[in-house]
Amino acid sequence: MIRIGWLLAMTALSLAMLPVGGCEQPRRSSDSLLAPPRPDGDPLSQAQQIVLDGLADADPQIRANSIEVIATTRCVRLMPRVQGLLHDPAVPVRFLAILAVGDLGYRLAADDITQLLEDPDANIRIAAAYAMMKLGRADYYKVVRSAVTSEDQTVRANAALLLGKSGQRDAIPALYWALQRPDSADKVVLQAAESIAMLHDERIYPKLWTRLISAYADDRVLGIRAMGALGTEQAKNAIITMLDDRVVEVRLAAAEQLGKLGESIGEARVAEVFEKDLLAGMDADGRHRVKVLAAMAIGEIRSESLARYLPQLLRDPAKPVRLAAAKAILRRTPL
Repeated sequence: MIRIGWLLAMTALSLAMLPVGGCEQPRRSSDSLLAPPRPDGDPLSQAQQIVLDGLADADPQIRANSIEVIATTRCVRLMPRVQGLLHDPAVPVRFLAILAVGDLGYRLAADDITQLLEDPDANIRIAAAYAMMKLGRADYYKVVRSAVTSEDQTVRANAALLLGKSGQRDAIPALYWALQRPDSADKVVLQAAESIAMLHDERIYPKLWTRLISAYADDRVLGIRAMGALGTEQAKNAIITMLDDRVVEVRLAAAEQLGKLGESIGEARVAEVFEKDLLAGMDADGRHRVKVLAAMAIGEIRSESLARYLPQLLRDPAKPVRLAAAKAILRRTPL
């Protein structure tokens, strides 16, 4: 069973497609299905151009996803373009641009981040505090930690995300507090559980397991992603069982996370998307969703046999698919 919206959003290109833990979700523009770029140049050049075009796209979701690609592939040479989006009108775009500055240690944007500490939006302020912390100002950690008690559920969810990314294990009690609070919204509970997994607290395993056995495919995908973050042998074995899930999107999510953990066992599940024509009979959204997840898995598994599918994905009509393929290329050959 798959719920409406499918929370493909939550696989985060990491691309796919709700890139900010709790911030507003921008509308998807019809422009996201414009014709692909000309197929000239080598794949690496094409990938870079796709990301650059994405940063300037009219759709804030595409801009946000493009920033995420730059951050996760550590393409520091593209950070001057990201710096220009620190004052983007869309909150999710600003949020991810700030996180990219922190995660890549891009000190050339430190003055911009300092200004954003006074932003009217609390989500932006805590993102700026996180970036300052990553730039060497450890005293800003307490700003992020205190935000997890916010009455605003979006701020609480985003604070939980940032605590998980911080690597600070003393944040674990605060995350369990958010996880167990009766007033915490679903998005807070989901993010708190994943963030605890990111901090490698094995006590969260039973909570994650309940996601893997859910009747809903989107829950299973979220559970797989969190198990991948936990990264223990037990978590890896649990993900392996999901390679036999009846839903192709779940199988691909499992293959991706196993790739992150250094296991190529899911390679055949990715190849079958193309070799067995699993896209036949799907509507346009379903095809785009599967292609994005397949590209993400290819980027993590990094095998030559799967890389041969990337050129066709780089030319796909859908921008999210092209971005996912570009991310896979850049994961294999960083700029």
